[in-house]
Amino acid sequence: MFMKTFGWSFGITAVALVVAFIYGGLEALILCAILGVLEVSLSFDNAVVNARILEKMSAFWQKMFLTVGILIAVLGMRIAFPLLIVGVTANLNPVQAVSLALEKGDIHTPGTYAYLLHDAHPQIAAFGGVFLLMLFLDFMFEEREIRWIGFLEKPLAFIGRLHGASMAIALVVLVASAAMVRPGKEVDVLIAGILGMVTYMLVNGLGDMFDVDGDGDTDAEDTDAESAKIARKSNKGVGKAVGKAAFMLFLYLEIIDASFSFDGVIGAFAITSDPIIIALGLGLIGAIFVRSLTVFLVREGTLDEFEYLDHGAHWAIGALSVILLLTISIEINEVVTGVIGVVFIGAAFISSIIRNKRLNTNDSPKVEQLSN
Repeated sequence: MFMKTFGWSFGITAVALVVAFIYGGLEALILCAILGVLEVSLSFDNAVVNARILEKMSAFWQKMFLTVGILIAVLGMRIAFPLLIVGVTANLNPVQAVSLALEKGDIHTPGTYAYLLHDAHPQIAAFGGVFLLMLFLDFMFEEREIRWIGFLEKPLAFIGRLHGASMAIALVVLVASAAMVRPGKEVDVLIAGILGMVTYMLVNGLGDMFDVDGDGDTDAEDTDAESAKIARKSNKGVGKAVGKAAFMLFLYLEIIDASFSFDGVIGAFAITSDPIIIALGLGLIGAIFVRSLTVFLVREGTLDEFEYLDHGAHWAIGALSVILLLTISIEINEVVTGVIGVVFIGAAFISSIIRNKRLNTNDSPKVEQLSN
């Protein structure tokens, strides 16, 4: 299963590294590898959240996520999105934006591609930070039987009883972030953050409409938890969304996936301003490995086996949102962002193993009594 899921990712990685070496020698190869590792480390939480949505789709739509979806992730977010930002910021047409990108100007030189993208960072960070903050808060504000960090999650669930709490908190955080930005950018940051909030509400509404959380009906028949787990293992599609519902879930998934890309796309320019190297490392290597990891989590039923992974992923999302909003006014190394995400996911994974062992130990005497 591992090589079946990740085999072609390793193959594409090898091709990308070879192309990078041919394009720019050993330095380009090293930069490409660094960007790939950076993207994967930043996207563990992305993979967990994606997997929870993807597990509701049939095998066909899972393949669509790995094929059409990867084109959207690579061409859309890793290549077209930065070009769009630069084009709008500098009032350039697409051809001029591409030409400027290929000049590989330094990030500190006014007028270069990297400089213009870096200059637009406050707006991008405000949009992505508010979007992810609301995603984190809505998860934590729900009443749940299972909690990971109980002393924090219990009071958050209590706050969540207040209608519109996530929106109110996000607005307060956005205003505070705009107050700290350099003069002249305040209005831009506020507008970008409000747009991020509106986008989240629209995307979340779309998810509720098509039962992303799995609490309602989809186009397929409902099944009990055990049947759903078997379906995921066998990949036969029992209880999976199909047709129109699956297509809308696919769109929802792509929007969620795109929102996680902001930090990686902007952070890449701190390492290199060469769009070819960024496309190879961030796009091909990073994005494809994240998608393979997502599918692996779905097919192995990992999220049901390790209950705290969902929580760890959303705590990582919360940390990422705070970091994005802080970077509006201060510089934070992208490695810090990646390490925090890995720490939360790793801690949640270890906690899940401990929980499973404890539950198995508690169940053993009952099984023994029944056998007698």
